[in-house]
Amino acid sequence: MTKLQQGDLLWQPSAEVVENANLTRFMRWLAAEKNLNFDSYDALWQWSVTELGAFWQAVWTFCEVKASQRGEVALANAQMPGAVWFPEARLNYAENIFAQMTDSRPAFLYEDEDGPLVEWSWAEVYRQTAVLQQHLKQIGIGQGDRVVAYLPNIPEAIIACLATASLGAIWSSASPDFGSKAVLDRFAQIEPKLLITVDGYRYNGRPFDRRDIVTQLQANLPTLENSIAIPLLDNAPLPNTLSWPDILAEADETPELTFAQLPFNHPLWILYSSGTTGLPKPIVHGHGGNLLEHKKATIFHNDLHPGDRFFWYTSTGWMMWNYQLGALLSGSTIILYNGSPSYPTLGRLWDLAERSGMTYFGLSPAFVAACMNVGIQPNQQHDLSQLRGIGSTGAPLPVSAFEWLYQNVHDNFALESLSGGTDLCNGFVGGCCLKPVYAGEIQAAWLGVKVQAWNNRGEPVVGEVGELIIAAPTPSMPIRFWNDADGARYRASYFEMFPGVWRHGDWIQFNERGGCVIYGRSDATINRKGIRMGTSEIYACVEAIDGVLDSLVVDLELLERDSFMPLFVILAEGKMLDDELRGQINQTLRRELSPRHVPDAIYQVQELPYTLSGKKLEIPVRRILLGHPVEKAANLGAMRNPESINYFIELASKLAA
Repeated sequence: MTKLQQGDLLWQPSAEVVENANLTRFMRWLAAEKNLNFDSYDALWQWSVTELGAFWQAVWTFCEVKASQRGEVALANAQMPGAVWFPEARLNYAENIFAQMTDSRPAFLYEDEDGPLVEWSWAEVYRQTAVLQQHLKQIGIGQGDRVVAYLPNIPEAIIACLATASLGAIWSSASPDFGSKAVLDRFAQIEPKLLITVDGYRYNGRPFDRRDIVTQLQANLPTLENSIAIPLLDNAPLPNTLSWPDILAEADETPELTFAQLPFNHPLWILYSSGTTGLPKPIVHGHGGNLLEHKKATIFHNDLHPGDRFFWYTSTGWMMWNYQLGALLSGSTIILYNGSPSYPTLGRLWDLAERSGMTYFGLSPAFVAACMNVGIQPNQQHDLSQLRGIGSTGAPLPVSAFEWLYQNVHDNFALESLSGGTDLCNGFVGGCCLKPVYAGEIQAAWLGVKVQAWNNRGEPVVGEVGELIIAAPTPSMPIRFWNDADGARYRASYFEMFPGVWRHGDWIQFNERGGCVIYGRSDATINRKGIRMGTSEIYACVEAIDGVLDSLVVDLELLERDSFMPLFVILAEGKMLDDELRGQINQTLRRELSPRHVPDAIYQVQELPYTLSGKKLEIPVRRILLGHPVEKAANLGAMRNPESINYFIELASKLAA
């Protein structure tokens, strides 16, 4: 059997797929309504990034955005950062979710590790959201107030988010596998008024009691006025909390659900992305931007239709949770799963796909690699014929994963490797059901996103690896960072390398047919299973341990390589890195941050490389360990201690062997 190579053709859309595609309907609508004729997706994309205002006006109309007011102007100012979209608009993200309400299909299906698959009707989702909204009003939650959630991927999280958004309050969530420090580093920055939490969660067949952490959150968030608890583990009631079941039981009748009419840029939710220094960045996203982008993404690029059943394995600490919620805007039913993807076996999610009638399965390269490693063959145990789309994100999807999916699911679906980020709460390259699928490639840049590869001179390049940049504004670029009044931190995060142009921090290469490959991070930010983590969080925990003087961590994830995150530590004189200290470091990171922050290996070193100005050289160390020649990876003349790099050169040789 011939080994599959990058760029080999794997799938082509049939005439039926093209005929039924939402993109085809959109192109025909543009021809009929706007006298705009495009003979290919590439031509449509070029128009969408050239005539930005006209394109987003068309998306608004075609996708039937519900708003009390739109206004005449789509893009009043195209400067980045600071673009001004739809300045006259008044709308509400949650209202557009409920615009899909129907008796003909459920809003979502839910399953946890131990329970049955349960349908949630739109009527029940409306009832609970309306009752919760009424309660939030009673306790003084209004526009601009922050509501934070320490919740797993359960129906109540969706309902709480929609109730919050309906009022114009601001939502922010963290997964309960995050420790108290990681949560407080995020939530304390935004001064929340209300906490919604669980008492614990189950994962991999085990209960995890989080009542102590909830108590710590309450004690260290001084602006909290109320807490609402969902008894997921049926523990004794949490002190100083209101009970979610009691709140729902208070209402004899379903109140009317109302929707505040908000400016386009009114904050919807705050997501967090960690960098290499300081606290996680609190990224503020707006109602209008996320509404338009999620409509565009799920309707055009995931090609979701009413009646589809959309699933993405995610947690509330990842932007794919918000994206999953956005899939409701397409009229689809979403499928929620709360638990381990491998409990009791790695067949769990494939079994869920069959039982739920899933038509779109969102997964990660790490999950596919795990399935490959244990040798399961899902199509031998399950009927997966209803799947017409599989999406993958969180890391680059290698050729071997493309091959495995087409061999072990079936051979007639669109495999959509996509990439985006918390920073945009959306994708920028990914699926396009009008184009073929080639092994190891992302199909296309998404509509309305002028994403390119740039070399160091700031020139667009094709056929070579460059920095992933976005050369024109998009509606879901952040409104701002919280507590960044002059915008300095926002500008430094994305606009420093190429002023006025968004630099994302990934390596990308486009080919002549418009496809692309992402090779990993171009900066020192760590990407573990799709969650971006800052090295500063890890350093703060590790260097607080007695005997640890200094530390450095890098992530060696790259295309065709599994994630490997080594941690390097300098210890006090006479201190040795033994099993006890390794265990203490790992347990501290697991407890204070999350299991994802635990390194794959810990090494004791005598010194770490620093610049002359005192900055840790994370990127050069990462490049050396990935096999780059030292003369291309590091500028030894700019180092305070160039001899320190020799250890990493030797380790790179050992890792390669």
